[in-house]
Amino acid sequence: MGILIHRGTKVIVQGITGKAARFHTEQMQKDGTRIVGGTAPGKAGEICCGVPVFNTVSDAAKATGARTSVIFVPAAFAADAIMEAVEAEMDLVVCITEHIPVEEMVRVHRYMEGKKTRLIGPNCPGIICVDESNIGIIPSQIFKKGHVGVVSRSGTLTYEATFQLTKAGIGQTGALGIGGDPIKGTDFIDVLKLYNEDEDTEAVLMIGEIGGNAEEQAAKWIHENMRKPVAAFIAGRQAPPGKRMGHAGAIITGGKGTAAEKIAALEAVGIPVANTVADIGDTVIKLLKEKGLYEICHTC
Repeated sequence: MGILIHRGTKVIVQGITGKAARFHTEQMQKDGTRIVGGTAPGKAGEICCGVPVFNTVSDAAKATGARTSVIFVPAAFAADAIMEAVEAEMDLVVCITEHIPVEEMVRVHRYMEGKKTRLIGPNCPGIICVDESNIGIIPSQIFKKGHVGVVSRSGTLTYEATFQLTKAGIGQTGALGIGGDPIKGTDFIDVLKLYNEDEDTEAVLMIGEIGGNAEEQAAKWIHENMRKPVAAFIAGRQAPPGKRMGHAGAIITGGKGTAAEKIAALEAVGIPVANTVADIGDTVIKLLKEKGLYEICHTC
């Protein structure tokens, strides 16, 4: 069934009346996602994308029974939108918004301590359970139902890697983009734990990048706990130290967080790492064949 979401997941769109939110709400609805309402302060009672609009997340949750929200609110208001959803005791919040100031996310992180809500993002493409539910901006047409779970810091690399797998006949249970900001709600290990327990997922593809030490920590956790094979790719081999490459968190500081360090940590515990973007699909296929999972994961 995949992780965190499924066909029956009810979703609220925060900021639904905005241009980007309207577009992606319609795309999510086409994918079968159960969008049951949205929020836009001062616009309660309106209808947008065929669903009712409410002033607050709390009002929307009470009226619809939704326990999941997706945020398309501008960066200046996104931190408050996250905390509003947490205050309404949503189970899952997916924040697509980018450019949220780090200090604002520090405030969010502290506010969420001890709370029940899981946050995905910010600055992420969202999460998809293939053929069941798609929350965010992930293009569902490149996915194929199957048994490989994908987790990534990069949205575009998620799409490229998934497309390679699909073309090769390797389907996916789903994909989750954790986002590229320094402070985020869900990290690699959180997602690996979920895939490790998911009965439909037979193998995992992890896509990392320079900056921080999340990939090194994940390598250690995989070695000690993961029951399923993992393949990886690390972006940023040619990145110069001290220069941010795309994401706010993709920066090498003090000589730490380099692609070489991350690749070494992964390979040291037996995780195969693709040499280039073009090699990601082949690396996964080779791993599946070595583990005797190719026939299970390959469909014509």
